[in-house]
Amino acid sequence: MNETLVTLVGNAATAVDFRETATGGMARFRFAVTPRRWDREKQLWADGRTSFYTVWSWRTLAANLAGSVSVGEPLVVHGRLKVREEEQAGQRRTFVDVEAVAVGHDLSRGTAAFRRAPRMEAVLTERPERVTDGDAEAEPKEREEVGAMAAVS
Repeated sequence: MNETLVTLVGNAATAVDFRETATGGMARFRFAVTPRRWDREKQLWADGRTSFYTVWSWRTLAANLAGSVSVGEPLVVHGRLKVREEEQAGQRRTFVDVEAVAVGHDLSRGTAAFRRAPRMEAVLTERPERVTDGDAEAEPKEREEVGAMAAVS
């Protein structure tokens, strides 16, 4: 498959807009990328023109983005580049989107603490192969301990 994969380094320009859909969660936010270059004459860094992208994500990544990203935070976004043109008020406009594969905080500009997202436990949906009287009594306590551990982490 011919796709253009890009990695962008910048900042979240808007809050993450999360919506639940029939196929799972969907999230989008605007992402600002400002190139910097060293100005030899002035002996300082100069900012270039800021480019804005709409970052789209689906399912688990969408839900995790909604709970992890705030406006202004430095991020690294990796995904498929999509360019589209639309006509608005008689003018043709070009929009650049990124369908995110992975998003993370830019650790060159700060620290982060990773927390694994809780998953639906198979124990709650699967029937055990063999249940004995001792297993049946111990099982609720084990579930409570797993729930308590998930709440702590």
